[in-house]
Amino acid sequence: MSEQKGEDFTKRKLWGGRFTGSTDPLMHEFNQSLKYDKRMYAADVKGSIAFSKALLKAGIVDEKEQKELERGLKQVELEWKDGKFVVQPDDEDIHTANERRLSEIIGKDIGGKLHTGRSRNDQVATDMRIWLMEQTTEVEGFLKDLLNVMVTRAEKEVDAILPGYTHLQRAQPVRWSHHLLSHAQAFLTDLSRLRELYPRISVLPLGSAALAGNPYSLDRELLRSELGFQSIGENSMHAVADRDFVVEWLQWASLLMVHMSRLAEDLIIYSTAEFGFVTLSDAYSTGSSIMPQKKNPDSLELLRGKSGRVFGQMAGFMMSLKGIPSTYNKDLQEDKEPLFDCVDTVSAALRIAEGVIATLNIHPEKMKAALTMDMLATDIADYLVRKGVPFRETHHISGRAVALAEKTNVQISDLSLEQYKELSEHFTEDVMQVFDFETSVEKRNAIGGPARAMIQRQVEGARKRIEGKA
Repeated sequence: MSEQKGEDFTKRKLWGGRFTGSTDPLMHEFNQSLKYDKRMYAADVKGSIAFSKALLKAGIVDEKEQKELERGLKQVELEWKDGKFVVQPDDEDIHTANERRLSEIIGKDIGGKLHTGRSRNDQVATDMRIWLMEQTTEVEGFLKDLLNVMVTRAEKEVDAILPGYTHLQRAQPVRWSHHLLSHAQAFLTDLSRLRELYPRISVLPLGSAALAGNPYSLDRELLRSELGFQSIGENSMHAVADRDFVVEWLQWASLLMVHMSRLAEDLIIYSTAEFGFVTLSDAYSTGSSIMPQKKNPDSLELLRGKSGRVFGQMAGFMMSLKGIPSTYNKDLQEDKEPLFDCVDTVSAALRIAEGVIATLNIHPEKMKAALTMDMLATDIADYLVRKGVPFRETHHISGRAVALAEKTNVQISDLSLEQYKELSEHFTEDVMQVFDFETSVEKRNAIGGPARAMIQRQVEGARKRIEGKA
């Protein structure tokens, strides 16, 4: 690039009038963001059309000029949508590219008026919020779809009982539905958090200009209404620099993916031959390049792995954000790639998880086979409590029963009534009724328990929360 061409190149930029020297081509590449922020083209056009209406009301443009601005902007949007938009070397970002193309379509005399009283500082903040509001609504839909699949399976598969685990050791029997709904509860909380986050995304920055506000008495309430924001940024300096909404979304996504990872881990374990509780459909599995017998749960492993990716994007952006002085600084350009990547990752993860849950097969007979009578040791203690024995004493007696069964190499259900009576005089013939897994589960019928009635309560409550009625 010759020096003269370099100077022309610089002057064509929105900020070029101040500079007489040329821009290093490497600096241009390092600085430009169009390669990734072009995905906000529709948000940028939407914001610009609304701004043109505010300019009309303020008397900056007349009605004919506003119509031309709107016509040109819609053509710009159509070119992006149809893949016909031709990027030029000096298109630094989506805002520069759109404004340059707008002036080519309708002429500089009118096109040049669009940026009156507007800065890329408030423009980019507005575009990001518009884009993220739309994406948040879409992601909420994906999360609701996943939850509906989980709740429907839980309601239908209530008969299946499997071991519940603590420390990855068999603990007490629970229903498969209860286990599935335990993960659904985490996602339901994620759904609530996402809905609570939306109003903090939906704060209008447009009209704040570079940092000191707009000097043309623009009607920001008009802008808010046109763009569908819930509120208006009250401080222009804060409005152009605030990226808390990005951080919060990344934090929300990180916690969602932690929950996704834990669900994936359970299903990976349960799909092994050693457990055999579930089988993934072929659509969400892969084979081995060397071992033909293998069926790998790659979908679940990717869900588990991508949780680290999302968390990393969040942590990285927070480190970029922490040392920035007041108002807009170019560091804030680092907000887009992590946010875009996280939105893409979460959107895909939710749809993959929905498919996995919707198509996996459960094996109730394998679940039942994994149940062992020692898992009812707590039920023995509960039995004695109902006979009036203090729980601390019953816990000790139950432990002795387990030890005796181990010593004699039998299940606790195989101990004779005489052996039980030796442990406590409170045992009678009805102790043998304890050794039934269905009975054990059904006795846990307080709110939050795995009894059938409580499963139905969870299902109904979950559906209300999904619909936003609770």
